[in-house]
Amino acid sequence: MAPRGRPRKVASGSAADGGAAPTNGTFDVKALETWLWDAACQIRGPLDAPKFKDYILPLIFLKRLSDVFDDEVQRVADEVGDLDTAKEIIDQDHGLVRFYLPAESRWPSIALKTTGLGEALTDAVRAVARQNPRLQGVIDTVDFNATAAGQPIVDNDRLASLVKTLGQHRLGLNDVQPDLLGRAYEYLLRKFAEGQGQSAGEFYTPAEVARVMARILDPQPGMTVYDPCCGSSGLLIKCHLRLLETHGNADNEHRELPPEVAPLKLFGQEINPSTFALSRMNAFLHDMDAEIALGDTMRNPAFTDRSGHLRQFDIVTANPMWNQDFAEDVYRNDTSDRFDRGIPPSSSADWGWVQHMVASLKPTGRMAIVLDTGAVSRGSGNAGANRERDIRRAFVEADLVEAVLLLPENLFYNTTAPGIVMVLNRKKLHPGQIALINASQLFAKGKPKNELTEDQIAAIHQLFADWQSVDERCAIVTTQDVATNDYNLSPSRYVAGAAASDVLPLDEAVKLLREAETERAAADAELWKVLAELGIE
Repeated sequence: MAPRGRPRKVASGSAADGGAAPTNGTFDVKALETWLWDAACQIRGPLDAPKFKDYILPLIFLKRLSDVFDDEVQRVADEVGDLDTAKEIIDQDHGLVRFYLPAESRWPSIALKTTGLGEALTDAVRAVARQNPRLQGVIDTVDFNATAAGQPIVDNDRLASLVKTLGQHRLGLNDVQPDLLGRAYEYLLRKFAEGQGQSAGEFYTPAEVARVMARILDPQPGMTVYDPCCGSSGLLIKCHLRLLETHGNADNEHRELPPEVAPLKLFGQEINPSTFALSRMNAFLHDMDAEIALGDTMRNPAFTDRSGHLRQFDIVTANPMWNQDFAEDVYRNDTSDRFDRGIPPSSSADWGWVQHMVASLKPTGRMAIVLDTGAVSRGSGNAGANRERDIRRAFVEADLVEAVLLLPENLFYNTTAPGIVMVLNRKKLHPGQIALINASQLFAKGKPKNELTEDQIAAIHQLFADWQSVDERCAIVTTQDVATNDYNLSPSRYVAGAAASDVLPLDEAVKLLREAETERAAADAELWKVLAELGIE
């Protein structure tokens, strides 16, 4: 049959008809999660937790790409009147589909393989990356044919079982919406974090903590949102989902923004290549407008203007690795004017991250960062100088700190410590005041980690929104109150009736000891220098 006319091109990142197609009810989110976890478990035995997720997630992504590609081929066929003609047209003009898949990378071809599946899968994802530069370093990071001691890490039979299980259902435009698929992907990340232990913190922030932060940050249509150490993009995605909650059209399991509401523009940087790949896949599966860069934010920030100055954003959000060791040269040799409020100690980069994020804020911007509890109290009440206390003082005196939220214990996968969320705002609604919220008792006991229920998330946000002191929960204090307490911003110091621990956590004690040793060594070096000048040996 002759073509009826030139088919329409598909805008990058959009559904075929300019928006997400309506779901046909094939999946609810629980069914989707169960199916994908069952698929993942096909290769769970021979792999440790990090490899486990690195194998399964690219294949889920490939399955989605393949099914969506088939849907888009069918759309073109409906327009031109013939499926074979549609395939020929798309082979000639890849711009008609959001991602072009060569024949060997499409799921029906993969499903026919009975031998050499590891090699076939590796070739398939690499072919997709070659055809789609945006997916290079995203889908092609794993060699499914890799061996150890001369044997395949995942044998052909297990890979075949995985492919068969993933082939049981479609992940096309009419089968599952981006928000449902994205939620299932986040579910898998949480399951992988449970099995990965300490290193899980590199890629996963508990979803409920991210939801609390997104509620407080209150993203509005068209805003720019930035995470300088984005992991798997969880904090960016929760801002996107919060906008859907507040401005989207609700339809049972599915929300979408109406045409007149501008989506968020999301930006992130991630240093770990495999986590960077997770981040990009997560953004694509959520159908988000996200620009994710690979690299070291502290040493080489990716988002700068033509003059080399940092780009600035409406919202900045992050959960950096707590208490990272950075040499002082990283701060002293900075060319982006990020650390003008003080050089953090080499034993903890917490206030280095805070300063980078504030430097990335627009004049009306606001930010939220997850830190360990010691970041808001170390050095206060001690005799002599303390770098972190002095940096806190600079932030309090500049009236940038809006709130500090103490979280419950045992939420995070890489520590049982509670952590805090600190909120900074360049244009505070309540100048001269700071909300100190103690939410340490608002949690549901869980295994292996505690959780926050939806009601508890709402209650924490309401404490911030109401801006009133509440016994055992929240204290609204002035910057002068904080100055009187030597710039200690720990909520447990101010919230009446809140439980407070008198025991210094071991990691905090070790950190203070390391800082003292560093200061002693510096003092000794200065003393020997003076003695040498005096001729005393």
